[in-house]
Amino acid sequence: MSQRSVLKNRLAGGLIDHGAPLSFQFDGKTYGGHQGDTLASALLANGVRLMGRSFKYHRPRGVLTAGSEEPNALVELRSGGRQEPNTRATVVELYVGLEAQSQNRWPSLEHDMMAINDRFSNFLTAGFYYKTFMWPKAFWEKLYEPIIRKAAGLGSLTGEADPDAYDKGYLHCDLLVIGAGPTGLAAALTAGRAGAQVILADEDYRLGGRLLSETEALSEMSGTDWVAQTQAELATMPNVRVMPRTTVFGAYDHGIYGAVERNADHLPTPAAGKPRQTLWRIYSKRALIATGAIERPIAFENNDRPGVMLAGAARAYANRWAATPGQSVVVFANNDDAYHTARDLMAKGVEVPAIVDVRNDAPTLSGTEVLAGAEIIDTKGRLGLSSVTVRLANGQTRTITCDALAVSGGWNPNLGLTCHQRGRPVWNDAIQSFVPGDGLPTGQLVAGAAAGEMSTAQALKGGAERAAKALGDLGISAHAADLPQAEDAPVSLTPFWHVKGAKRAWLDFQNDVTVKDVKLAHQENFTSVEHLKRYTTLGMATDQGKTSNLGALAVMAELTGKSIPDTGTTIFRPPYTPVAMGALAGRAVGKDFHPTRLTPSHKWAEEQGAVFVEVGNWLRAQWFPRDGETHWRQSVDREVLQTRSSVGICDVTTLGKIDVQGADAATFLNMIYANGFAKLPVGKVRYGLMLREDGVAYDDGTAARLAEDHFVVTTTTANAVLVYRNMEFVRQCLCPELDVQLISTTEAWAQYAVAGPNARKLLQKIVDPQFDISNEAFPFMGCGEITVCGGCRARLFRISFSGELAYEIAVPTRYGDALMREMMAAGEEFDVTPYGTEALGVMRIEKGHAAGNELNGTTSALNLGLGRMVSTKKDSIGNVLSRRDGMNTEDALNLVGVRPVNSSDGVPAGGHLMASDGPVDAAHDQGYVTSAAYSPILQSAIGLAFVKGGSNRMGEQLRLVNPLENQTVLVEIVSPHFVDPEGEKLRA
Repeated sequence: MSQRSVLKNRLAGGLIDHGAPLSFQFDGKTYGGHQGDTLASALLANGVRLMGRSFKYHRPRGVLTAGSEEPNALVELRSGGRQEPNTRATVVELYVGLEAQSQNRWPSLEHDMMAINDRFSNFLTAGFYYKTFMWPKAFWEKLYEPIIRKAAGLGSLTGEADPDAYDKGYLHCDLLVIGAGPTGLAAALTAGRAGAQVILADEDYRLGGRLLSETEALSEMSGTDWVAQTQAELATMPNVRVMPRTTVFGAYDHGIYGAVERNADHLPTPAAGKPRQTLWRIYSKRALIATGAIERPIAFENNDRPGVMLAGAARAYANRWAATPGQSVVVFANNDDAYHTARDLMAKGVEVPAIVDVRNDAPTLSGTEVLAGAEIIDTKGRLGLSSVTVRLANGQTRTITCDALAVSGGWNPNLGLTCHQRGRPVWNDAIQSFVPGDGLPTGQLVAGAAAGEMSTAQALKGGAERAAKALGDLGISAHAADLPQAEDAPVSLTPFWHVKGAKRAWLDFQNDVTVKDVKLAHQENFTSVEHLKRYTTLGMATDQGKTSNLGALAVMAELTGKSIPDTGTTIFRPPYTPVAMGALAGRAVGKDFHPTRLTPSHKWAEEQGAVFVEVGNWLRAQWFPRDGETHWRQSVDREVLQTRSSVGICDVTTLGKIDVQGADAATFLNMIYANGFAKLPVGKVRYGLMLREDGVAYDDGTAARLAEDHFVVTTTTANAVLVYRNMEFVRQCLCPELDVQLISTTEAWAQYAVAGPNARKLLQKIVDPQFDISNEAFPFMGCGEITVCGGCRARLFRISFSGELAYEIAVPTRYGDALMREMMAAGEEFDVTPYGTEALGVMRIEKGHAAGNELNGTTSALNLGLGRMVSTKKDSIGNVLSRRDGMNTEDALNLVGVRPVNSSDGVPAGGHLMASDGPVDAAHDQGYVTSAAYSPILQSAIGLAFVKGGSNRMGEQLRLVNPLENQTVLVEIVSPHFVDPEGEKLRA
């Protein structure tokens, strides 16, 4: 019986389910495949060789590999919002109804009008992008750029919203095994039996790696049977998590690895409520790289035609997917491994007319002709291979008819994850490739083909032994698992990178980089590997040069007269393979991308008709309009006047709150703040200023000492996350010896500012009577833990940013709404008013308090008028650099107040200050206004500004100009403290 089914190139056997046929579409045409196929294997089985077009020249391209390193067969999957461009057909699992489209062509794959680029290849050589920038200048904007922009890109996006969900998660393990080939399986088995927490991740949907594509036996069973047996044992271990369809794409600090699990890419649509993909952050104590090796091609004339593929890939399609790349397959190689491909194809009834081996001492193989010392010098076939031209050892040429060519130039260890922290690989002569060097990420080990151990026996042994060593480092006793016997043949190859004399021999198939391009880069002195990459665009495609980089390095080494290791390698960077933007975003899309955070009093504020404003992610009340008020200024002015005359309440929950606890909490804050905190008494609050390492102020706030070992730090709303992150950095990295712990409590406490002459009287009505908050018992800058409303725990801080007698009171967030209602009821007799962010801003400007506009990332303590706060008696972040000469000049900017000479004039925020007469330009700039408001107390516009030497220029008149809107206002420099400059009110 024939081994081929009704499909042109379908074979018997393999790991597909011949009893489960399914249909799919490619470029609108319906084809048949089987469960277990990939899109690439199913197309090959149907006799489809043309699958794509190259990026620059739009040359016809067929599948080159069988894995994620594929540079050619890129397709668009699905349609509508689910359309996915640039997907490698080699990793797409076939399912019923799959829709795929070729890309980077017009109007069709077979008849691509952009293929005319190939006719003009002499004008589109390496570096042509850069050269068009330079000459002729007028051509770039009107001719070159429009053409390049139109031609740029590969796949396309629909612009529709993706209807699927994506998720993120965290995993922890003792040992992360990356790759589930023989190395990874042996390692996982060893670690799993030792009781360690193990994660085994592999990008394929089946475990086994190359064992799925080979026919060699392991002891008395086939490789696939041993894989099934091992997988079954791992499934019984609760301490082992097996993750197929999971690509570990990056190695990061502290043993953290990024991984994408494709939960539903093999289905038409994800199940309801389930994600399409999950982005995992894996925290590992040790990691074993078992990622195998990638076969490399040989460059020769027209080696890019559809039907030319790597020998290992041809073997994989035949043995695993029961598909042959052609009816007649020639093999071109420089090593013994390619002979396995010829042998396996012939065993399945595929004709192998010849093996072209560059080695003069090539072995023989029964059933085919071996042409020793020969080279393939050209191919024929416009949209698919039809023949190859061979130059024999005696110099004669010969044409061999075939429809597929399997090429092998050797194998390269898959090094990506070993180099993500700038590790440099080293050269291995035995395999003529790079292997991992000494600079591996902390806790990382490498085994198997990824370490240059190319035989199956070495892979099994290396995986088991490295796993035992990794666990031993963690104090877990482990012994290498019992392993089956396997082939252990040494690597036998002769280095051969490209056929000499070829005019267009392809190195990077996707980006159309040839040997000639590398020669041009050398000629134009772009010999550094980093320059070579960027000048030629080598390895800058979706495959990141996995099949092309080493060949290009070898050509450059020949041209420079250096060895390949002396020529060097480029830096591998994450991600290892492309990661979907949806996976990186996870659930952070739509409203979840910028979620709205509501203050505890939000519902009450809505009931009062408040107008809200977005402040970061928070939605805060901006002002509270009342009947008869027709303009927002009327509402804001009323809130300011009512607060200053009686009492007002503002929700300040959005301020950052950080609990700092531990025996060394005071010492820690002494390092964080520029001013001193070590001697702050319990029950007191101190205003603090934080500096960056360069001495620039970046946040201010308060720190309240509730106990010897307990502080509550407040930050500005905008910098809550930044300050917490910086504090954690100091705790973990700069001062790890200190006994101190931090936790953000911003969301845990509802906090309200109660300000005005009657603030104390209002609070006395809700604070439980056992707590004395009189001026004598609870003075300015006091703090304490209290109870309110009959036993509800609370914190009270006597601090003021309005200049009035003021407090901030905090209760657990769940009681925030109730507290607001209680305070408003208690304040009725005082005509209490709620006030929003606008009134808050007006009052802080009237008092001269710096806020975000002044803490703009360029100002120092001296600029802010807080120079004396930077203690010279202790060390702190930014202390030393804040004393740089350039930051302490006599004409340094000082924070001042500005007030228009004519009270009816406004003060434009952002306006620049100039001398009262003279030119208006940058050279004569005296300063600028940072904050401005109308003060109902002063019945005038006012502002805060930075002015050169401003503290010595009180009473001077300057012009405030806004050239963009043609405004000029004559202003007077005054103290920034417009209201109660002596601070009598806040101490009352």
